Amino acid sequence: MRRKCLLLLETGLVLAGLLLGASAWKIHSALQQPLNITQEELLDVPNGTTPTGTLRRLEADGLIKDAFWLRVYWRFNLAEQPLHSGEYRMVPGMTMEGLIGLWKRGEVVQYSVTLVEGWNFRQVRAALAKDEKLQQTLSGLSDSQAMDRLGHSGVFPEGRFFPDTYRFVRGTSDVDVLKKAYDRLEGVLAKEWEQRAADVPYTQPYQALIMASLVEKETGVPQEREQIAGVFVRRLRLGMLLQTDPTVIYGLGERYTGKLTRAHLKEENPYNTYMVPGLPPTPIAMVGRESIHAALNPAAGSSLYFVARGDGSHVFSDDLDSHNSAVREYQFKRRADYRSSPAPIPAASPDTAPEAVPQEPLQESAPDASEPPSPQ
Repeated sequence: MRRKCLLLLETGLVLAGLLLGASAWKIHSALQQPLNITQEELLDVPNGTTPTGTLRRLEADGLIKDAFWLRVYWRFNLAEQPLHSGEYRMVPGMTMEGLIGLWKRGEVVQYSVTLVEGWNFRQVRAALAKDEKLQQTLSGLSDSQAMDRLGHSGVFPEGRFFPDTYRFVRGTSDVDVLKKAYDRLEGVLAKEWEQRAADVPYTQPYQALIMASLVEKETGVPQEREQIAGVFVRRLRLGMLLQTDPTVIYGLGERYTGKLTRAHLKEENPYNTYMVPGLPPTPIAMVGRESIHAALNPAAGSSLYFVARGDGSHVFSDDLDSHNSAVREYQFKRRADYRSSPAPIPAASPDTAPEAVPQEPLQESAPDASEPPSPQ
């Protein structure tokens, strides 16, 4: 009897060893099998999808075989490994082991959307709305409703987002991107505010953000930003009107067609800095770090005027006579491709129609003064 038991035990162990060996071989074969594809494909793994469900889907679609053994492998080797949602790039020749390696590392396909310095919020929303890879959740909402979704109710959106290239995976929402851009702007502005010059005429960071937007729209020449800011700061201190075209253009909205007229400069609205003293009530565009830095660290000097050369740069003048001379040189003898004001902004889609802007400035107005011609 004892021998019989030993024989049965030995037989059982042999069978168990053979079974384990066969299982290991089946798992190895399943892992080494190449994916049944002839060209690059993307595997979409929605949020909440399990490895078991994904493996079954791959087998049902004919891309792999032996999903059962792959599920066994995952259960005993990767039970604590999460399967990150997103898209995974599958290429011809890739094995199932290679695909699982992507899952383990979370190497999902990433996309990007770029928000450009100088854009207004209407343009930002239009860029996000046309990106097919983003989940669209803001369609049909007003700007104020969009800000509610971001968790910033009552905040006017213009200039509140940082221009940059933002990377995302499929399934990311337009709100997710805007939240990142909003937080980036808040962080950059706070850091630059801490490093501001001691004598800047702002009582709060938002005023510096407004000034930065004027600088952003007035010049694309990096080395001129501090000079432009210096002119505007000196005019504020002297009680002079800022008289900057981009604010007037912003106030016109979709009525601006590429040409600024004298009638436009006489219109009464809170953004017409030819009529209203001080800064406009809000920023007029998104701004980069360089413009924020310039607004908070304006160049010292005595210039009160500047005029565009027509090539993107400006001539700065200390007095009206010098300015008028520069105007005659560069405004009356214009190059063929001269442009002193921005091109018209593309019309917004019905879903992103602009809203009314705040009517009260957020800083004290400069005192009334007898005003010389525009600084530009």
